[in-house]
Amino acid sequence: MADVFEAFEKKHDWLVCVDSDGCAMDTMDCKHFHCFGPCMVAEWQLEEWREPILARWNEINLYSMTRGVNRFKGLAMHLTEIDAQYAPIDGIAALNDWVKTSPALSNDALAAAVAAGGHPVLAKALAWSKAVNAAIVKLPEELKIPFAGAKEGLAAAGEFADVAIVSSANRDAVVEEWEKFGLLQHTDITLAQDCGSKARCIERMLEFGYAPDHVLMVGDAPGDCDAAEKNGVWYYPILVRREGESWQRLRTQLLQVFRSGGYAEVQPALKKEFLANLGG
Repeated sequence: MADVFEAFEKKHDWLVCVDSDGCAMDTMDCKHFHCFGPCMVAEWQLEEWREPILARWNEINLYSMTRGVNRFKGLAMHLTEIDAQYAPIDGIAALNDWVKTSPALSNDALAAAVAAGGHPVLAKALAWSKAVNAAIVKLPEELKIPFAGAKEGLAAAGEFADVAIVSSANRDAVVEEWEKFGLLQHTDITLAQDCGSKARCIERMLEFGYAPDHVLMVGDAPGDCDAAEKNGVWYYPILVRREGESWQRLRTQLLQVFRSGGYAEVQPALKKEFLANLGG
């Protein structure tokens, strides 16, 4: 993680942070439909209740106020429900404890907990996470594309601001997807799952000397909004099922409002629209 920040060079007084899955890349739905949920069903042998379990997984991770939650938090949340409603999940308390206490929620952190003799459920969670990553790699390429207008929006932001990818996804997947579609060339630093929480990543970027009111977080999930609020920076929502429209509005209107110092006037309405979009 340190190397990523040490290699960064601040070029502008403005900073635009952008999430990846479900925000710039139209990859969130397909990853949950085809990878996250099905791999959980397989790892915990839940085929008997496959349909309602997968529907609930998607509700938790895509279509509610827990959209975009860290994969291990989402896993613990859903397995807790499954333990109560469908079948006993051995070690669910140990998994919840790790999620609540681990300083990092990543494969590496989980592997360290397993190596330290943690409950076998942690090894199952790690196996699930690795299976998810392998399944994502095998997804048809036509399913992993940027949202309309994302590239143009990033390019417009880069005309006056440094642009940081701030994602909780796997680093290799983020870099591969952004590079393939020419998005990476419009960014200055990639902060992924291995760099800590989104809030921590923004905090670290502020240490380069950006004024908080010169920083904008672009995201699609409550966690993105929370990360912005924790650091006192602005938030712009990419609305679910209205992603192309959101990117166009950012490029043609809101970047200029941000740059001109008028974002405080539009922030309340944007947040209200964002919460309504997710039923919050």
